[in-house]
Amino acid sequence: MSGFHLNRFFAAAALAGLAACGGQQNTPKTPALPPAPPAVVEAPRNQNQPDYLRLPNQPDTVLPVRVGVILPFASSNAATRALAGSMMKAAELAMFDSANKNILLLGADEGATPAEATEAAKKLLAEGAEVIVGPLFGPSVSAVTPLAQEKGVPVLAFSTEKSVAGNGAYLISFLPQNEVRRVVLYAASQGHSKFAALVPESAYGEVTEGAFHDAVIAAKASAVDVEHFTPNANAVTDPAAAVVKTDADALLIAQGGTVLKAIGPALVFDGLDRAKVKLLGTGLWDDASLSREDSLTGGWYAAPEPDADAAFIAKYHAAFGLNPATLASLAYDAVSLVALLSEGKPYQRFTNSALMDPNGFAGVNGIFRFNADGTSERGLAVLEMTPAGPTVVDPAPKTFQKPAM
Repeated sequence: MSGFHLNRFFAAAALAGLAACGGQQNTPKTPALPPAPPAVVEAPRNQNQPDYLRLPNQPDTVLPVRVGVILPFASSNAATRALAGSMMKAAELAMFDSANKNILLLGADEGATPAEATEAAKKLLAEGAEVIVGPLFGPSVSAVTPLAQEKGVPVLAFSTEKSVAGNGAYLISFLPQNEVRRVVLYAASQGHSKFAALVPESAYGEVTEGAFHDAVIAAKASAVDVEHFTPNANAVTDPAAAVVKTDADALLIAQGGTVLKAIGPALVFDGLDRAKVKLLGTGLWDDASLSREDSLTGGWYAAPEPDADAAFIAKYHAAFGLNPATLASLAYDAVSLVALLSEGKPYQRFTNSALMDPNGFAGVNGIFRFNADGTSERGLAVLEMTPAGPTVVDPAPKTFQKPAM
């Protein structure tokens, strides 16, 4: 069962503005969650206004659920335009699947600068948006969030930049911090205690390095070495040789693609003992072409369950005649979540407490929930590289609730 097709099962919880994964309702808050931030001011957006947009011929007694969507529809980059279009189609598909005829999607172009994203937010807020889905890029999220916060309007953004989360902005994206933590904690549970890492000299490398140290501490293990490299296939030899000389029994490689294909053989050439050292990866390893790289065989990485999004892809293809972009499922999840919470009282349904339900929500790629700092936590599987493709060694959780002791 994929996506928010669980919505009907959770109808009772939805009426309370909450959706519990796994059918659990009214479960006490998870103690590990940090306290929620102060509630945003909702007074400016507490009732309908005559100038807010509504559907043609819609009776005045019906109040639309106005959902603003900010994406780079008119980007000068063709790939970015295509991504925005695919995400908007996924949002429309989620609206259709919800069977809520009162949802009204209001689109605005993100533009190429924070100033343009600001104008997009002003337009949507003037049209009566109760919640904003998007933007895609971090600087745009930073620009939009203060305006939305003034109106008590949450932002469900697609950026992976942790620094833009919070103050009413929730990142529904795939965050590398989740992947690193999941695979490191699993490796520790299997007896590995001395961790090393190879990370690129890039923004992604900085994020994964911080997550690596946090995860190793959480695992009560040791970080014995971190080597940095220029993300270039010709620049990995020395860092690979250095990390092989450590006494690590697990090595995180925060890289994918052709550079990863160069790192694997370099480690083997330098004498890495694969019987002693377990290779670990991030979601960048979730690439079918990497299964043919013998040096990575047996390595573990964290990602959604294989084919978790198969039903969504089939539905999208049936509706639009082509496959969705990789990130399109995030737009589907965002609008599906909005539809679920829309059963609540207008202008009071998309609250911090509703969005941060500790039970989480069922998405296309598995369960997810929002943290008090605006980041998201996802239920990921641990997969093993094999020549025949990835094999699940530890399934993705179906609930965030801890087993009873």
